Amino acid sequence: MKYTDKLEKLLPFGYLYLVLIGLFKESVFHYMLGINILKYSTIMDILISPIATMTSHPLFLFGIIGFCFGMYGYAMLLKKYRHKAWIQKSLKLKSDYSKEEVENVFRDHAINFIAFGLLSFFLGVGVGNGTIIAKKIKSGDIKYNNKLNYNSGESEEVYLINTNSVYYFYIAKGSKTVKIAPLGAIKSLELTENKKLQ
Repeated sequence: MKYTDKLEKLLPFGYLYLVLIGLFKESVFHYMLGINILKYSTIMDILISPIATMTSHPLFLFGIIGFCFGMYGYAMLLKKYRHKAWIQKSLKLKSDYSKEEVENVFRDHAINFIAFGLLSFFLGVGVGNGTIIAKKIKSGDIKYNNKLNYNSGESEEVYLINTNSVYYFYIAKGSKTVKIAPLGAIKSLELTENKKLQ
């Protein structure tokens, strides 16, 4: 089987895996803030979650791409030195393996490394961001960097936690409670300063 054929078969499973770990990351992040995100998400939000996370900051995207290439390179380095006893023992390589079986072992090893690394990354981002925001809410040390203008004509200074295709999740100035507002209730959102958590 050609390498491109194998890649075509793996891509749908790879994207499904990304969707699952993206959903896991969003669930962990919002759970730490007391929100069951699945109640407030559409299927489109779930499908684009991993892409939104990876493209939320250029460092994330370049880090993930670099990590994937690095892990693939590491597996190819192991393949180059596959005759060493410790490599054969750790990967359970047998001397009677055909060339194709050896290729499969190293390809599977690279895929497992990448899958575990991506899971660790997404889980780390979810737990880390959730913990930081939860602590800032508890201590009241949040910079209110946005202004929500409601259809009713009222306005509110807020710290915007997140948005999806249907809702805004935010903390209003003077409150420690997470509020959820449907997009239809909001006339406009003003960015009053840089959105970075300070």
